[in-house]
Amino acid sequence: MSRSSTSEPTPPTAFRRFAAAVVRAPAFPPAREDLRTVNVVGLEMPFRAAVAIAFVTMAVVFDYTRIFIPESIQVLGRAAEAMRFQAIERAVLYGAVPLAIVVLVFRDSPGRYGLQLGDWRWGAALGLIGVAIMTPVALALAAVPQFGDYYAVSAATPLELVATHTLDLVATEFLIRGFLMFTLVRTFGGIGVLIATLPFVFSHLGKPELELFSTLLGGLIYGWVDWRTGSILYSAVAHIWILSVLLIAAGG
Repeated sequence: MSRSSTSEPTPPTAFRRFAAAVVRAPAFPPAREDLRTVNVVGLEMPFRAAVAIAFVTMAVVFDYTRIFIPESIQVLGRAAEAMRFQAIERAVLYGAVPLAIVVLVFRDSPGRYGLQLGDWRWGAALGLIGVAIMTPVALALAAVPQFGDYYAVSAATPLELVATHTLDLVATEFLIRGFLMFTLVRTFGGIGVLIATLPFVFSHLGKPELELFSTLLGGLIYGWVDWRTGSILYSAVAHIWILSVLLIAAGG
């Protein structure tokens, strides 16, 4: 009499468990208000996504044209004082205004748009990995004439650079990968991460070409980190560190 044997499932290897954990993002289920639509001259569209896309588009255009920056500041070009003023402008235009839209227009919690700790263990780990990889890259780029010439004029003390970049980049991360990206992800799914990367790319027009062409990949990586952790904090801190290292090296 033959004995039949049933094969037991093979337990996942450590690598498979790690790989599964890497892509195990928090759930971003849409609320009813995320999917509420409005009719604009016959065009049916989700209200929150439409507002986010329209506002982010105009905010990037306003910032690019420097319409809110006085002529007395514009003549300074990219000097440290001008960059600090622009950072303050972005803190309002990219940070305070979309936050007001979330609270007053959407009547929603800012935490749903990345203003929370999220998965801090993965956030801290991914942030440290990014910093470890990008620090030598930033130092190498600072020695490239195209980058050195562009960034050296904005050099300042390390404390001043960190303060300027904190005002600038926390607001920028919130606008693009908080306010816009999480709105789109809840409305359209994962493609929202890619769509939200487009204004990030366009905001780098005028910068060194190598940096401009790398922003699609870099923006997707930042967006993936925010999607994975549910927070903009970790990409913002990494962004501040990398840009500050680049400017300190370029100005040194």
